[in-house]
Amino acid sequence: MPLIDKPLAELRTYTGRNPRPADFDSFWDKSLAEMKALDAKVELIPAKFTASGVDCFNLYFTGVGGSRIHAKYLRPKSGPKPHPAIVLFHGYTSNCGDWFDKLAWTSLGFSVLALDCRGQGGLSQDRGGVTGTTMNGHIVRGLDDAPQQMLFRQIFLDTAQLAGIAMQLPEVDPQRVGAAGGSQGGGLTLACAALEPRIKLAAPFFPFLCDYQRVWEMDLATNAYTELRTYFRQFDPRHEREQEIFTKLGYIDCQHLAPRIRGEVLMQTGLMDQICPPSTQFAAYNKITAKKNMVIYPDYGHEGLPGASDTISAFMAGL
Repeated sequence: MPLIDKPLAELRTYTGRNPRPADFDSFWDKSLAEMKALDAKVELIPAKFTASGVDCFNLYFTGVGGSRIHAKYLRPKSGPKPHPAIVLFHGYTSNCGDWFDKLAWTSLGFSVLALDCRGQGGLSQDRGGVTGTTMNGHIVRGLDDAPQQMLFRQIFLDTAQLAGIAMQLPEVDPQRVGAAGGSQGGGLTLACAALEPRIKLAAPFFPFLCDYQRVWEMDLATNAYTELRTYFRQFDPRHEREQEIFTKLGYIDCQHLAPRIRGEVLMQTGLMDQICPPSTQFAAYNKITAKKNMVIYPDYGHEGLPGASDTISAFMAGL
């Protein structure tokens, strides 16, 4: 088969290129302490959408920096309680999707919480307030400020906060909570499972937000990663700060969060992915020390993977 990346044997041992900041662990420990000190002011507002046997709510909470964050929350009206829950994360620039596409999970007895990432296509706030460009791209948002101001730091914390809120709901068994998503949602699934280690099962597919320097060196800073190229062209055209920039991006690189994951992980990837190259995904996967499995689609790229939803459903049945 053709190769767009390393051979599979090398992918299975690849450990990433992007630098890891020296204070990475303390950075995230302090960030989690900040999140846990918040008064989340959780609010459930009945939704206009209705479905037989399901309660539907717009859930709001206050995240780091004071932004009000939105998620769709659906719970089955009948069945045993407490029951399992799944937290869902969407693709880059999008939103948490329609109510209808969550009903498969409620029919299986799950509560569902689907996050709207702040500042993207949904209802969550992004209160902003960073130094530097805010024109294009959330990877580089806050890159010219202190690392605590990087937008994906806040979004990563939102995922963990939402999972924690799910675990506090009286109808949810806190020991039976999973997370899933693709592309950006896959990266956020990894971040969520790392920052909220009580997540029992995590099912990312072709995760974004991994090994930025590898993306750059493969000349794939296009499409989802195009903001990296734009940033260098506008703010470091001679690459005099390249090491500094990639090291700072290391704070929001899911490969460096991966060792914190304690729950079981099922990752799915296509070896022809030119949006989120396979090596970047393996950089994160290979750092996971918890129980894990990788499902590989040799001829597929960043697209619908046949049977992937069924595979995730069967995996989450273990909750």
